[in-house]
Amino acid sequence: MRKRPLGSTGLSVSELGLGTWGLSGDGYAVLAAIEQDSVIDRAVALGVTLFETADTYGSGGMEKKLGERLGKDTPAVIVTKLGTDREAYPPRKCFTPAFINESFERSRERLKRETLDVVLLHNPSLRTLERGEATGALEALKSAGSLRAWGISVGDVATAHEAVKCGAQVIELAYNAFHSRALRELETDLREKNLGVLARSVLAHGLLCGQWPTNKEFGSGDHRAERWTSDDLKRRISQLNALRPCVAGNVTSLRAAALRYVLANDLVSCAVLGPRSSLQLDQLLRDAGKEPPYLTPEALSALDMRLSNVGIPA
Repeated sequence: MRKRPLGSTGLSVSELGLGTWGLSGDGYAVLAAIEQDSVIDRAVALGVTLFETADTYGSGGMEKKLGERLGKDTPAVIVTKLGTDREAYPPRKCFTPAFINESFERSRERLKRETLDVVLLHNPSLRTLERGEATGALEALKSAGSLRAWGISVGDVATAHEAVKCGAQVIELAYNAFHSRALRELETDLREKNLGVLARSVLAHGLLCGQWPTNKEFGSGDHRAERWTSDDLKRRISQLNALRPCVAGNVTSLRAAALRYVLANDLVSCAVLGPRSSLQLDQLLRDAGKEPPYLTPEALSALDMRLSNVGIPA
């Protein structure tokens, strides 16, 4: 497993990480505990050293699971996210210093670690970052030695720019072949400040695997049923034709092409994967290939042109 520096944090992480939202069952069907354990254990065995979670995933269950499976002395880097009050009805975002500190202590207990590796604010608004209270709370925890690094999980470019201004060391954002504009717009800031970048949604929730029929339907409890209308999904599936010429040589599938697209960007510290089985994890690690180049500069340039031609701007 190849590693990359996580920006200026001093941490080195596997370039492929295990995300745990899919394992939690929150956005998909419920997964048996034995299968959750199997995926985490397999990731460790394959050399994955970055594990991404949140205090809300499985109502804290995924943090607890990682604490149990990974233990205190593992080289694994755990990234967790805070800022959602699930006890409120309906659940709401909360980034007050008191709530951040309370959430931090609960996460520390579940993860079984005195010092947490990386904590991200979980999709705060631009206004929340501008107030500075939440980022100040994380910086205080870092200064006290309770936290090694902090950052922001963002949903838009404006919030990401503000995160950089606030001193975040790590940014998490959606990045894939169909959703690359945000990272491109942030490139100058990210390079100047040497931020760690966690890329999520690298396969667009399965869309970029290229295995869905145009009349694909999602089951009850699957978040993707609300993500696209039937017409949107048909259009997105047709746009996969832009990726197909990348499938050649040792790039054996659309899934491999999509994953290598993400890894080819040296801004990305870690591509966060979301497998729900050990088999899926094995397949993804094979898809990544043995070594760079992930996709050649010529292939990437040609892909950008084809994506633009099907309505996906660079």
